[in-house]
Amino acid sequence: MEALRGCAHILHAGDIGGPEIVAQLGALAPVTAIRGNVDTAAWAGRYPEEVTITLAGVRIHMVHDVKELALDAAAEGIGMVVSGHSHKAGHVVREGVHYVNPGSAGPRRFRLAVTVARVDLGVRPWRVEFIELAV
Repeated sequence: MEALRGCAHILHAGDIGGPEIVAQLGALAPVTAIRGNVDTAAWAGRYPEEVTITLAGVRIHMVHDVKELALDAAAEGIGMVVSGHSHKAGHVVREGVHYVNPGSAGPRRFRLAVTVARVDLGVRPWRVEFIELAV
């Protein structure tokens, strides 16, 4: 929670794990969340599988598994695609679109670091900062 304090908006790219997670994040800032493949209980039905939002004038598309991205982000004017699924933090730019996977802030998956990502959309070029969490 400390790593996200001060954020203007929080994006959760799925594998939420339980409805209390979004409520806890919501105490810090507005939250946009999508469901992931482990979010199969009835509570998860309130979250879409993917969504496009605009923050600070930037169109952001969220999809849990980037391999299931069904749109041409560059052609659609998307500035950033946020995904999860692999739980592996990463950031690449293709055709001017930033593809960001913040990693996983929940229980350690595989042998990957436990991370969140922060991006200041008001500063260009965008710098994606990955914060490794102590577990």
